[in-house]
Amino acid sequence: MTDPLPLGPLGSDLELHRFAELKTQLLPIYQAYLGGEASHTAVVVPSISVNQEELAKIEGSAFYEERLLFTLIRLANPLARVIYITSQPVHQEILDYYLQLLPGMATRARNRLLVLSLYDGSPKPLTQKILERPRVMERIRRFIGDPSQAYLTCYNSTVLERRLAVELGIPLNAVDPLLLWMGTKSGSRTIFAEAGIEHPLGFENIRTRDEVVASLEKLAVARPGIRKAVVKLNESFAGEGNGVYRFPTELPLDREERLLAIVRAMEEMEWPGNRETLGGFLRKLGEMGGIVEEWVEATQVNSPSVQMQVHPDGRLEVISTHDQVLGGSTGQAYLGCRFPADEGYRKAILEDAEKVGQILADRGVLGRFGVDFVVLRNGSEPWKLYAVEINLRMGGTTPPFMALEFLAGGRLNPETGLYEAGDGKPKFYYATDNLKSPAYRGLLPDDLLDLMVEYRIHFRHQGLKGVLFFMIGALSQYGKLGVTAIGDSMEEAETLYEGTQDILDRIAGATEGTFGKPRSLFEPDGARMV
Repeated sequence: MTDPLPLGPLGSDLELHRFAELKTQLLPIYQAYLGGEASHTAVVVPSISVNQEELAKIEGSAFYEERLLFTLIRLANPLARVIYITSQPVHQEILDYYLQLLPGMATRARNRLLVLSLYDGSPKPLTQKILERPRVMERIRRFIGDPSQAYLTCYNSTVLERRLAVELGIPLNAVDPLLLWMGTKSGSRTIFAEAGIEHPLGFENIRTRDEVVASLEKLAVARPGIRKAVVKLNESFAGEGNGVYRFPTELPLDREERLLAIVRAMEEMEWPGNRETLGGFLRKLGEMGGIVEEWVEATQVNSPSVQMQVHPDGRLEVISTHDQVLGGSTGQAYLGCRFPADEGYRKAILEDAEKVGQILADRGVLGRFGVDFVVLRNGSEPWKLYAVEINLRMGGTTPPFMALEFLAGGRLNPETGLYEAGDGKPKFYYATDNLKSPAYRGLLPDDLLDLMVEYRIHFRHQGLKGVLFFMIGALSQYGKLGVTAIGDSMEEAETLYEGTQDILDRIAGATEGTFGKPRSLFEPDGARMV
């Protein structure tokens, strides 16, 4: 990207100096926000600034820019202003849906909101598209006004987001890109070792086929009888950059023959989708590096995660725990989550995650991040924990919890790991950004909103439970939708989700859904929601 501005190339000394200066503005903005003393402007850029080849594997990924629309709930604060920027226009009905979650404030909130669309569907990060448009940059600056009261919010932080923050003259409320190595697959293993927490046997900083083969052989020697291993790209996400390797049933004793057998088995590696090949994977491994680690197995395996945040004052806060719902051909693609994580291991993962979080906070990490685990057991044995990944960014569990956080007006009880809403009751939810069916294609946002009214599929402020939708724009083209179902128990949350899916299936003529078919949870027009 040609840069006509005097900052020089990305990562120039001048850019880094200005970025460090701007970072000092975050603390007074944060303190004023907590005290309700001054207006502030959040510039929300939901750019997924990752390898676009990896992102393209996810169906409907262009609409993932809608996942942060729950940040509009910040407008419930009458001193808050928001700029929300997308590549393609967001349907007006979708914006109205989010604003109506602010009871009695929708009209006034619009006056404090600027939504910008770039009308650019090209496969480039949104942040890069903004930087390439000087007139858009100027419109953002005009709406910001006083830059000392504004900050940049993004899905993930890279050198592009750092440059955008500097050019706008506002601080980035996210991790400094210089620290991103700690959130790679290799960096995660390094931090886990430093924290002294259990993680799978493996090897990091792998870049070549020969290094993959050597690592697989080391695993075979260290773990006699090992069945599977996983090879992960350093900068992949949602499980899309993971290849599952199956060891030959019997490895030869002769080393040369053993290495040859390992190489041959690589041709049968399994990928989360059908868009990957061994050659393409090895090329990307050479570009970004990766890891090889054992595939831990048991009769019961769950994939929980812990979300944390480092505030501008350096304070580490545990935000939430989730059980991730994984699927796909290899069982590693992120599909959704349950909140909170199972109480059988909730406190244990919180303790390990806090050790990791404190190391990250001490090294200057800022903003939201998550730590992923695998927990497993056989029968009634105690759960065994393995830390597997640090995500120094927002993730799939961020939007649903952000919605709960702002709508329910409560806090996470650090002793129990339960979220206690403003009414004192614990809240639970099931969320997915992957409710989909070919039969849903052609349903417009207006159709979905009509169904919400007809079947009373709403979030209800009275009782603080119900159903919230996101990624609505992906519905017509991809038959895909995000749903967060909030209840007073996990059973109630899943039942609300099932009922919502049931309605969509019946209206669209879909066949069997994800959870089975409980009927008549909702009745049309005038009936009450169970």
